[in-house]
Amino acid sequence: MTTEPLVDRSPLATARRVVVKVGSSSLTSVAGGISTVALTALVDVLAARRQQGVEVILVTSGAIAAGLAPLGLPRRPKDLATQQAAASVGQGLLMARYTQAFAAHGIPVGQVLLTAEDLTRRTQHTNAHRAIERLLNLGVVPIVNENDTVATHEIRFGDNDRLAALVAHLAKAEALVLLSDVDSLYDGPPQNGAQRIPHVSSVADLAGITIGSTGKAGVGTGGMATKVEAAGIAAGTGIPALVTSTSNAGAALAGADVGTWFSANGSRRPIRLLWLAHLADIRGSLTLDDGAVRAVRDRHKSLLPAGIVRVAGDFEAGDAIEMADLAGTVVAHGLVNYSAAELPRMLGHGTKELADQFGPEYEREVVHVDDLVLV
Repeated sequence: MTTEPLVDRSPLATARRVVVKVGSSSLTSVAGGISTVALTALVDVLAARRQQGVEVILVTSGAIAAGLAPLGLPRRPKDLATQQAAASVGQGLLMARYTQAFAAHGIPVGQVLLTAEDLTRRTQHTNAHRAIERLLNLGVVPIVNENDTVATHEIRFGDNDRLAALVAHLAKAEALVLLSDVDSLYDGPPQNGAQRIPHVSSVADLAGITIGSTGKAGVGTGGMATKVEAAGIAAGTGIPALVTSTSNAGAALAGADVGTWFSANGSRRPIRLLWLAHLADIRGSLTLDDGAVRAVRDRHKSLLPAGIVRVAGDFEAGDAIEMADLAGTVVAHGLVNYSAAELPRMLGHGTKELADQFGPEYEREVVHVDDLVLV
């Protein structure tokens, strides 16, 4: 684990385009709806950076939480339909507060609602990128949220931390800041004297550390685990990330030694592959023999039916599946070209043999290399 107190955070202090994500618990409460004080304090910090010439994209939670009090709901609903209703009511309230708070600084804002599908299908992805780029060019602060009103269990991000990581990639941001009620990542429970982890150079640095769950307590859906995952996604695609508290927002954006800094440790890659690696709804599993594992993992080849020894799950062609070795270790995710019903009769056979037996449409790969990502 990296514990040096002084880490170069200049990429954040000098970044010209930053994505900032704030969680529901930092803005709202079940009893009181939107906290004007908390929201205004955050906007004051972001507006100051914007006025210094930094392009800011705000990814905000809070629509569902903001809709609870007006609907008389005592807590976050569990069923999707009521969540959608609360989001429909709360999104307008949330945007009205942001519009008013930024207007006090002479800064216009624009609403951008996204679903996972918007960032994984080429046409929607291009449109989302174009819209955010144009808003920034016009001096507008884009305010992004998951489109909870229409998102389904199959396509929703599940929390806005991971959405923020994908938006940072989409917008070609130079840094990502994830804000919540927790000031930093610790190597254990803070109440037990745990130490702050100021710097993570790679996810391997966190081996053996209990980060917590993605539990859904209170009004939010994320937790420290999702923030670490989101920071890792960003850092792994060349975007440094910081995890800290909303009260530290000003110091964080100035590059101060607060929170946990995740150094960039990878390069950018297609956003569809990020979705496939981290967010796709995995509908089944294929167990591969040793030769197929080497072909997929080491030689970056497509998966052919000859190397598959077992099929599990209920999936259709085009669904996301995982590929595992004989010991059960998942080595890759991919988009499968056949259904779970079709594959069993194909196992162990070459594509030419299958084409001769069942027709030319069976000569294609089970998972094409372009639709495959190592995990």
